Amino acid sequence: MLLLTTVPQVLHAEPPVLSMREAISEALSNNHYLKAAASENSAAELMVSATRSGYLPQLLLEESGVYTNSPTKSLMMRLDEGRLSMTGNLNNPASSSGFQTSLLLEQPLFDRRIGTALSLAKNEQEASKLAMQKRREEIAYKTVTAYLDVQKTKTGMKLAEAALAAAREHQRLTVVRSGAGIGLRSDELRARTFVSEMEQQLITAGNSVEIARLRLARVVGRGAGEKLDATKEYSAPSLRRNQAELLELAFVERAELKEMQKQVERADLGVVKANDAYWPTLQAMAAYQMNDHSLPFGRDNDSWITGATFRWRLFDGGRRSSEGEHAVALRSSAYEYLADMRHSVALQVTESYLHREELGKKLEVARHSLLEAEEVARLLSKRYENSLALMVELLDAQTMLNRARTDVAWIEAEYAKSWAHLLFVTGRLLKEIE
Repeated sequence: MLLLTTVPQVLHAEPPVLSMREAISEALSNNHYLKAAASENSAAELMVSATRSGYLPQLLLEESGVYTNSPTKSLMMRLDEGRLSMTGNLNNPASSSGFQTSLLLEQPLFDRRIGTALSLAKNEQEASKLAMQKRREEIAYKTVTAYLDVQKTKTGMKLAEAALAAAREHQRLTVVRSGAGIGLRSDELRARTFVSEMEQQLITAGNSVEIARLRLARVVGRGAGEKLDATKEYSAPSLRRNQAELLELAFVERAELKEMQKQVERADLGVVKANDAYWPTLQAMAAYQMNDHSLPFGRDNDSWITGATFRWRLFDGGRRSSEGEHAVALRSSAYEYLADMRHSVALQVTESYLHREELGKKLEVARHSLLEAEEVARLLSKRYENSLALMVELLDAQTMLNRARTDVAWIEAEYAKSWAHLLFVTGRLLKEIE
């Protein structure tokens, strides 16, 4: 019995309600796309540490075992083990075994490639942070648009309810007039059909609300099938900058441009890396060695060695030259991509700014049309009550009023979205909202 009384309540439970700031905050914390970006950022930081270790000494422990009848190997093994004897057949020695333990220390003294590799790793780390910033902006924008869609569909549902209530009132008037002997059967049928149409529109509006709530929960990072609701309607604030100022701001703030700039810097470092191959390297080394003829890590005899290695590749068949030209070509490509992205950002800002201005004017026209439609519907309702207008005229006026209300609600929502999009293309969305 308890199950039967609680299940319907669960099925009809209202979804949690979040403010826009709360929705964005939750999305930035729980969105899987951002979690993946955070892991990539951590990997880039670890790569910097790994590359920096190239400056530090390397210590290696090595143990090897040999079983051989090679004359030279056998001779050297006995010599290292401190038990060399000239007795026996040196040209055809008996099979012998030995173990060698080596502790080797290597320290780079001069290698330009390490510094360039570290600069590249730091560049990757900075680019990863910018990629993280870009994804945060993208998730914030998706959250804002999903949030505004919930508010828009909820407004649409309220308008559908109001339209249905008006349609039922018109139907009631036809019944009253028919009862008084002054109405037409056709008016009753037409009014009833109009009510059915409004009921169908209300169902559609309700479905739109449910879908919008599901989409908001998804972008925020909630589980499959969960829904989230939005608070009251959100109005877009007025802009405090003109088009030129927004464009300059985009060139400074857009994470994509900063990330592309890092790619240009990485291409420059690629040229440096190619040129580093022409430089020599110098490395110091020291080693301690133990040798034993029967035991691993044994010590029949020991020895040490220290020194340095200077290496300079004088000829490699033109490989370094080709790699240098390849790096220069990639650098040229990166600069062209950066120039193209700057043009793309400028176009996005211009389009978004002009679209917002256009929507502002459309909203003004829609509001004027709504006032006109309300007045026409009011007059025709009075005229119908006094048998001075036909039902078809009244329903046409009501349809126009419903459409005008919907247009205002839809354009208001799109106007708010245009504000969010303009901030998004200038790279200021998170800063303005947070």
